[in-house]
Amino acid sequence: MGIASYTLSIRHSMNALNADELAEPQLLQKPSAIEFSGVTKIYSPGTPREYTSVRDIHLVIADHPNRGEFSSLLGPSGCGKSTLLRLIAGLPPQHPPTHGTVQVLGRTVSGPGADRGMVFQDYTSFDNRTVLDNVIFGLECNGTSRRRREEQGLDWIARVGLDPKRDAGKYPHELSGGMRQRVAIARTLALRPRIILMDEPFGALDPSTRLDMQDLLVQLWQEVQATVLFVTHSIEEAVYLGDRVFVMGANPGRIMKEVPLKTASAPSRQTQREPWFREQVADLADQIEQIESASLRPEGSSQERQRVEEV
Repeated sequence: MGIASYTLSIRHSMNALNADELAEPQLLQKPSAIEFSGVTKIYSPGTPREYTSVRDIHLVIADHPNRGEFSSLLGPSGCGKSTLLRLIAGLPPQHPPTHGTVQVLGRTVSGPGADRGMVFQDYTSFDNRTVLDNVIFGLECNGTSRRRREEQGLDWIARVGLDPKRDAGKYPHELSGGMRQRVAIARTLALRPRIILMDEPFGALDPSTRLDMQDLLVQLWQEVQATVLFVTHSIEEAVYLGDRVFVMGANPGRIMKEVPLKTASAPSRQTQREPWFREQVADLADQIEQIESASLRPEGSSQERQRVEEV
């Protein structure tokens, strides 16, 4: 599903979502932001091409409306990290799950929704639209007035570190990779989603730009106070950005370990040089090495699973 189809699907879901919120009685127990219950995804079931991407996923991320929680998914390539994000986003062909349920804010995911926004690894700007028109595309789809969406668009262009006067009228081919990802982040955040899904958004950037984007993301997350689920291959990135890490194994993909993280009140470049930060990175690397060793064979042996769970 392309970015245009994804955004239009969100638009169609907004009225129904708002109606549900008005009609639903107050819950005695606050629902989780994200919850997977026994989720398995099998592609081409019953055919010679049958493939199990993820199996029996149980995952809960609490909803903290006044702060949000930043969680990361770490694991080897092909373990189903992107599949989990797309199941949350309601994007086919990953959605729906073959077995189990995925809930967002207490509701079973039935497709894309205005409560979720996604930033992809690939640059997803519209080549024929300016930076401003890319940023306000979602606002245009949900019926925001032209004047209001341009005001919000220019504000978000500035908030992601671009110059509204210099950059708003540019086209994507005139931008660097880092600038294009800033545009994608601005377009996502302009809709104010409660859940932000990020699929290795900085993976293609050079190291210096990647560090700049990490700092920007920390700043924006503290401002918007949303729940973030972030896919990365970088242990340092996961520790720097996140409140906790879900470590995945492969063959098939499954959650092997949930690791709470010590976090700085205001992360900065200095944070990454602190002894406690380096120790946390080294400890997580050791745990991942054991987990990857245990998942070399499908499902791992019972002895391997027990050893991993005791890490």
